[in-house]
Amino acid sequence: MRALLKRSILIANRGEIAIRIARTLRELGWIAIGVYTDEDKLSMHRKYMDYDSKVSSYLDIDEIIDVALELGVDGIHPGYGFLSENSSFAEKVVRAGLTFIGPPPRAMKLSGDKVMAKDIARELGISTIPWMEVRDPSNIIDYAKEYGYPVLIKAAGGGGGIGMRIIRSDKEAEACFKQAKREAEKAFNDPRIFVEKYLSYVKHIEVQILSDGDRVIHLFDRDCSIQRRYQKVLEEAPSPVLESGEREKILSDAIELMKSIKYINAGTVEFLYDMKNKKHYFIEVNARLQVEHPVTEAITGVDIVRQQLLIAFEEGLELSQGDISIRGHAIEARINAENPVTLMPSPGVVKKYFEPSGPGIRVDSGVSEGSIVSPEYSPLMAKLIAWAPTRESAVSKLARALSEYVITGVDTNIPLLKSIISSEEFLKGFHTTSFLDTHIDLIKRRLIELEKIHAVAVSMLMTKSIDGLGALLPKVKRIRGRVGSLKRSAWMYWSIVKSRVKRERRLKRLPRSSK
Repeated sequence: MRALLKRSILIANRGEIAIRIARTLRELGWIAIGVYTDEDKLSMHRKYMDYDSKVSSYLDIDEIIDVALELGVDGIHPGYGFLSENSSFAEKVVRAGLTFIGPPPRAMKLSGDKVMAKDIARELGISTIPWMEVRDPSNIIDYAKEYGYPVLIKAAGGGGGIGMRIIRSDKEAEACFKQAKREAEKAFNDPRIFVEKYLSYVKHIEVQILSDGDRVIHLFDRDCSIQRRYQKVLEEAPSPVLESGEREKILSDAIELMKSIKYINAGTVEFLYDMKNKKHYFIEVNARLQVEHPVTEAITGVDIVRQQLLIAFEEGLELSQGDISIRGHAIEARINAENPVTLMPSPGVVKKYFEPSGPGIRVDSGVSEGSIVSPEYSPLMAKLIAWAPTRESAVSKLARALSEYVITGVDTNIPLLKSIISSEEFLKGFHTTSFLDTHIDLIKRRLIELEKIHAVAVSMLMTKSIDGLGALLPKVKRIRGRVGSLKRSAWMYWSIVKSRVKRERRLKRLPRSSK
């Protein structure tokens, strides 16, 4: 390992990503400086910082830079979200004499503007879906006359599903355009909208890139096709459907594009892959560290945050393309505080928290028992990553780990994740970006049925001894399957809600069990 100067880095973020960055800083022997808001004064990420300072907002550029200068840091890592793709922030960091751990502002501007990035890709001969910049609803209607409905409108200045709308008829054009424009202006300070053909039977494939300015290398591909409202739910690496020739072409196009815009640091090139025609289309560049970077780390053995730091401080890449190979398969499940049926956020206090573990399991978490899940921020609490030599084994590990995960006090999407990975389409790897849209009603029915069974079990447990559950189980055998399986499921549910049941007993003055 090369000898590196000891540096101090301000992490302009919160939650699990702030913790993840701090861990690599500690491994390097560097100093982790954090920030927090009033809302996050009890946040777990503060425990991982050597020092930290309060700010009014994670979006206040001037205040964050003032804190960095006051504490004498060497650089700022933005993580993902918040200011991570804000070129004005990157410019001000550099002008303040600090190192921005991400792409240079010029490259960020080029890659962050979706319309400009599409123009560059087209000039390079990289396939793109035909698009048109939209100035009023009539442009959408004109485009649809040529290419047909449905069409998709997007914000030109950023991603994350913000400003995206599927339009299926002329009648929807005006309302969707106004909503998308309003969202884009609020989120990105850029009201520009463009329209392109909506493709339904496609996979979302992205390529992880690292570049130090002299060399551009890839860390292979990820499949991020399980999405809900354009937000990713499950990601895996590598894609289970790409054949070697198709993969090589996508990887080659990603590198060519990043070389063209002179990209430096870590970034992701995203494509849609048409399953019917086996053709890929460039859609955008994400000029930052991605939420799903752990699956790439799992199959390559590369610490992407470490490489970001070395590149930013002109140490250069430690790796060449020949050093990178695919080792096994990895899947990441995002653990969100949200209702698994409605997918509405579920803020609150985490009462019980128990993480799964074992060979091939990694958990990047931002919460523990007593943590507050704030309605002000993303409901993402943790990321559960399963690695195994084969995809089939990775799915099995993930299923086992999800069954061990215990979180109470807030609703979570764990039941939804279990249902997704047990579906035949996912197991075969043929799922597309429309998977949840077409399967969500069936999944909801299954989850509601399971909740009814649990409710009956809890009712029995509140009024009778735990042994009394045995009499209940045969009655629901036809609904749930084997009695032994249901007993274990009900027992797990009982252990999760035990504190809630005890509280109900006190309130209702119910007699305690002799057990």
